[in-house]
Amino acid sequence: MEVEGQSRWESFQRLWRTHSDEVNKALLSRWLPEEQSECTLKTDLFDEAVHDGLIPSLAHRTKQLFCIDVSFMVHQMAKRRYPDLQTVSADVRRLPFREEAFDGIVSNSTLDHFESMEDLVSALKELLRVLRPGGQLILTLDNPTNPIVFLRNQLPSRLLGKIGAVPYYVGRTMGASRLRHLLEELGFQLLETNAILHCPRILAVIVAGWMEKHASHEMQRNFYPF
Repeated sequence: MEVEGQSRWESFQRLWRTHSDEVNKALLSRWLPEEQSECTLKTDLFDEAVHDGLIPSLAHRTKQLFCIDVSFMVHQMAKRRYPDLQTVSADVRRLPFREEAFDGIVSNSTLDHFESMEDLVSALKELLRVLRPGGQLILTLDNPTNPIVFLRNQLPSRLLGKIGAVPYYVGRTMGASRLRHLLEELGFQLLETNAILHCPRILAVIVAGWMEKHASHEMQRNFYPF
């Protein structure tokens, strides 16, 4: 995932990224098994490049953790924060791992950055290939039935990057019903679906930016009440 204006994003969106991390960590706490897994894959490093991300939550839940990303810059930024992290430069549509290599995969908003639906399907097939029988995939995608997401997807990516709302390319995605059908068609067994609300994002990003500069610590803490 290529990121526009990376240094500006890293310094400015601390409060918004804290909120996003907390939302995702709450989902992991709900869905990941209590027992420690043998080997887990995280399918991108953007969260860890711009903030704490999910590594602290994943590290104690697995004996071995691998993270991939296609962006060299994102790799470098994540490695600065987590020097011992095992990272691989790879495209999720062509994973350099053997079949059934992982008993856990965390893919939070990785697959909704492709230009075509065919790419998204190819990525799902690869995740199925490297997932062990009985293993668990945690997958999140932007929901196109959300009016804010729908509106965002109608706007040019460069404009979204310039105003600081979305610093990366937003691609194709699908709603819950279509995704459920596709996963079952590919051979996944669906255990649970849920909706995550990251606030009305564009508005919340602006509010978070203002709070970083002007609000008290307690007010900022209330922005991510988890």
